[in-house]
Amino acid sequence: MSARRNLVWLGLTPEPERELPTAVAALRATAGGRPPSALVAAERHRVERLVLRGTQRGWLRYLGEVTALVVEAAAGAAPADPRPALVAGEVVLDHHRMLIGLPGAGYARTAAQRRALERALARLRSRHGPAPVGHFEPRSTV
Repeated sequence: MSARRNLVWLGLTPEPERELPTAVAALRATAGGRPPSALVAAERHRVERLVLRGTQRGWLRYLGEVTALVVEAAAGAAPADPRPALVAGEVVLDHHRMLIGLPGAGYARTAAQRRALERALARLRSRHGPAPVGHFEPRSTV
């Protein structure tokens, strides 16, 4: 007997797929000292793999990693460019809020992440102003 895969979580919103790879690559680059361009393709591939072959639990685990990066960026010294943390934080927070409309425990499981993101985004906004609108594109270094 084959297990049926629950796909309802895929219908929430396309913003994480579209917005997170570039923003998360920039956050990972800041944390690891590597250039974001080297990480964007890997992040896009990871998100694509999670969406096409993953589960809601795996997707939420990934968004938990993104939450940790945003919280770390907000807790540390003011980043040179806060846009990646603001974009990633807003996208994940919006996603987690929408989980209330889905069956299952996803909304309850992400309660602590929602609170952490709300605090981190408030801290980032107080230092840098409102969240940017639209797609994050890193500043050119050329």
